[in-house]
Amino acid sequence: MAATPGQHVEGDRKHPVDETLPPFKMFTSGLQHVAAMYAGVVAPPMIVGPACGLSATETAFLMGASLFTAGIATLLQTLGFWKVGAKLPFVNGVSFAGVTPMVAIGKAQSPGNALPIIFGAVIVAGVLGFFVAPYFSKLVRFFPPVVTGTVITLIGVSLLPVAFNWSQGGNAAAPDYGSLTNIGMAALTFVIVLVLRRTLRGFLQQISILLGLIAGTLIAIPVGITDFSVLAKADVVGFPTPFHFGAPQFDIAAIVSMCIVMLVCMTESTADMLALGKIVGRPADERTIAGGLRADTLGTAVSPLFNGFACSAFAQNIGLVAMTKVRSRFVVATGGLILIVLGLCPIAASVISLVPLPVLGGAGIVLFGSVAASGIQTLSTAALEKGENALIVAAAVGIGLIPIAAPDFYHNFPKDLLVVLDSGISTGCLVAIVLNLLFNHLRAGREGEREASAGLLEDGIPSQRPAEGSSAAGVH
Repeated sequence: MAATPGQHVEGDRKHPVDETLPPFKMFTSGLQHVAAMYAGVVAPPMIVGPACGLSATETAFLMGASLFTAGIATLLQTLGFWKVGAKLPFVNGVSFAGVTPMVAIGKAQSPGNALPIIFGAVIVAGVLGFFVAPYFSKLVRFFPPVVTGTVITLIGVSLLPVAFNWSQGGNAAAPDYGSLTNIGMAALTFVIVLVLRRTLRGFLQQISILLGLIAGTLIAIPVGITDFSVLAKADVVGFPTPFHFGAPQFDIAAIVSMCIVMLVCMTESTADMLALGKIVGRPADERTIAGGLRADTLGTAVSPLFNGFACSAFAQNIGLVAMTKVRSRFVVATGGLILIVLGLCPIAASVISLVPLPVLGGAGIVLFGSVAASGIQTLSTAALEKGENALIVAAAVGIGLIPIAAPDFYHNFPKDLLVVLDSGISTGCLVAIVLNLLFNHLRAGREGEREASAGLLEDGIPSQRPAEGSSAAGVH
């Protein structure tokens, strides 16, 4: 049996990745993927929107746009064309990595200019990433777990203050900011999510955060902190108007910041593709990784046209594939179509905005804490006892925490630099990459040259010992 382009055939049957399922199972399995990642898709615009001075209605529009563009990016990844797409059951959506830099841009600019500058930076980062993708797939060894783990940890830690602010009410000028009611609702939601996560199994466990948000919102109604006014203003059917917030603007500092985010996203996606390839029984080779990165970056470059942000892999959906054993990429493509439909229904996005900020804050502590925990889990494989890996993590995390622990630390620096410096993710990532190159690559190369030139012998035989920090030491 001949395979169609992008498909693999084992013997007389398709690889499970290329199989299609009956329509009902295809839909329900695709819906399950949407449910597992829905909260993660709408959370970034819920953070960035208010930071850029958007109203509740405009933020709801931004959430709908994020759902729509996540669907497009997922279709690019699963179905693909030409050399674009990993053609694996790979879910794409708005990356958390870009949230902190985008919030920094929002604070540094006037409300009317913030989003156009963000979108311009995202477009440039996506286009550059697209052309870099085939080369980046060859440079994976320069981004070992000591780097990726540090960056992922900083992503989670950098977002936790947002959850704490939500838990208090979100608006420091409001009279009820930090009230016992707000913090109590956040605490209750936090407990509900933990209990659901601990007691539920299977599909319900995967959507425990979503269920916790629903439960917290229902409890908040009689408490009086739920606002239904947004629903009255939302249309049943709509379309993410291209450049709804204005034509993109191109600011050098913002572009540099988002290019760093793109690098982080590509690093995360590469790691996720390697993991997913093992799970589905189709190891991700260099060609697959290059195609997947092209899909990531093309989806990122196209997203701002429809008011979306940078896209990358959603790791929670990889766990869902491992748990359900449903390996078909067409199931995930169905989930992408569902996301597009949801993005075309503004009232559906508006329903999410009904969630009171204290409720979102309680769930956000678990959600963002889980991101940090994933980073720590990655660091556990980074051989911190080898060479200077522990020092790399210490320095990168220390620098990355400066904007969180001391927000005004860089207040005397040039304004253009603040977009990068005020993002702990960006600064921490740069420090981790540079130190890893210095300690685990350049030094190893110099030591290898010295041994070769000196002709070191062990019992009369030229030394074959790997230099400290080489791949034999487990750092590449």
